[in-house]
Amino acid sequence: MPSDFARAQFSPEFEAALRPLMRERSFAKGVTLYGYGIPADGVYFVESGGVRVLLPSGDRQSRLLEVAGKGTILGLSETMCGESYRVSAEADEQTTVFFIARIDFMTLLNENHKFSMEVIRVLSDSLHGLYHRFRNVSAHPGRPRRRVPSEG
Repeated sequence: MPSDFARAQFSPEFEAALRPLMRERSFAKGVTLYGYGIPADGVYFVESGGVRVLLPSGDRQSRLLEVAGKGTILGLSETMCGESYRVSAEADEQTTVFFIARIDFMTLLNENHKFSMEVIRVLSDSLHGLYHRFRNVSAHPGRPRRRVPSEG
């Protein structure tokens, strides 16, 4: 099992505890799993296919952040925080996910703090991955650079 925008592994013990909570859902290409601004109702583990992760932009279009594949967890941070989804997710092709409702996920974490620590580690790994991606984007050679004034 997986992580938010990055791949990470949970312990076999945690995976076993998650299995009974999972509900399989299938989505045809183009169908929305969840939308930006909708209260997070749970986490999605991508089992097969692909999910387009989209960030709304000002011109009523959405910017593609990534196509999440098998082993990716979507909606983890929003589910943990009890917030609304910060992105939209739609099936890029025929896709199967395992969904765990927020109430079930949070109950499991409240009952076993060792599992909570695993989720914190996954979220931390995800954050570090985003730092790395941001650093790579900001260092892109095609981006404007600050000019150093020439001595004259």
